[in-house]
Amino acid sequence: MPRRLISSGSTFEQEIGYSRAVVEGDWIFVSGTTGFDYSKMTISNDLLEQTEQCFRNIEMALNEAGASLRDTVRVTYVLPDAADFPKCWPVMRKYLGEVRPAAMMLAAGLSDPRMRIEIQVTAHRGSGT
Repeated sequence: MPRRLISSGSTFEQEIGYSRAVVEGDWIFVSGTTGFDYSKMTISNDLLEQTEQCFRNIEMALNEAGASLRDTVRVTYVLPDAADFPKCWPVMRKYLGEVRPAAMMLAAGLSDPRMRIEIQVTAHRGSGT
């Protein structure tokens, strides 16, 4: 099965040179995803709204790959301010609480000061069924 690239339509993908997700066999590698609403190229100032939008963006990419959030096996969270991490837990639990993937959180600067969180996932199609 050939490698398949998935795009969200974000201008960032073309400008920087990456794909929203790469499908390799049953594996789906979703790039670091921020809280931008790619249809409008807008981003909320609210951390929890950004976290929700991250998961919606990831879910769209996984769906296009024939998978769902339930297939997530690894998740990495990146926040500029580590103190904000606990504030996000209810949203994270809403989307992945039953899935319980391997997880990691990093505190690091993001490419745009409006971004308050970035989430990357790896999924294995069919593992969450």
